[in-house]
Amino acid sequence: MAKIIDGKLISAKEREIIAEETATLKNSGITPGLAVIIVGEDPASKVYVRNKEKSCIEVGFNSWVIRMPEETKEEELLAKIDDLNADSEVDGILVQLPLPKHIDEKKVIAAICPQKDVDAFHLENTGRIMVGDYKYLPCTPAGIMTMLEHENIDVCGKECVVVGRSNIVGKPMAMLLLNKSGTVTVCHSRTKDLAEVTRRADILVVAVGRAEFITGDMIKPGAVVIDVGINRCEDGKLRGDVHFESAEKTASAITPVPGGVGPMTITTLLKNTLTAAKARAEKSLN
Repeated sequence: MAKIIDGKLISAKEREIIAEETATLKNSGITPGLAVIIVGEDPASKVYVRNKEKSCIEVGFNSWVIRMPEETKEEELLAKIDDLNADSEVDGILVQLPLPKHIDEKKVIAAICPQKDVDAFHLENTGRIMVGDYKYLPCTPAGIMTMLEHENIDVCGKECVVVGRSNIVGKPMAMLLLNKSGTVTVCHSRTKDLAEVTRRADILVVAVGRAEFITGDMIKPGAVVIDVGINRCEDGKLRGDVHFESAEKTASAITPVPGGVGPMTITTLLKNTLTAAKARAEKSLN
């Protein structure tokens, strides 16, 4: 049976370090601050934002949540982002996605100052990932890399397969594995003989948004399986993109859903915000 990679436990350890470093920064007069904008009443988004606010308070950050109605005009949202860009107390800005259809997500992401883009979605920050010269990393892929480090799983020279090619998870995940000298294959909806590819993986990361899409017979014996998916099924239960029961019998280590990758995503957001606050502290000394 596979070892369970406990995202909650790893996240708790990481947050202890964040809280300690935050306390040190506060002694020098700098309190890390994260501003989150939510537009509309999407239930899942409201839960995510509430969890982010709670997490900020837990580690000693300042937290601001700006709630804007569904009918907010694009220019109003962009003006609010401009205000936060200019606010010296705000180290990180996050706009909760998805946005209402009348608002252009690309424009909104581009409007956030790259130094305050703690989601690492701005083109400047995503470009830096390509060359391995980055300040912030996208939260979910970076959280996965932290989990692998905690579990002493070496990526160097390993066959790594990423199932999913989104800009938020799949593509940056592939780049981070490549930056650690993994041999990386990215699969997607048009990949032929998907199971043949996934069975080559020493490290398999699945982020497709389809419940139990990857089954145990698609996994190489002894592989490390990272399940990014969170799917609410008809029975009301949360399930990942991997069929856990069958995969657990084949893999050497696996992340559960819930309690795996999820907690690490917000923890990485906190780490990015702390990094921004440290940069502000250094700037104030110069």
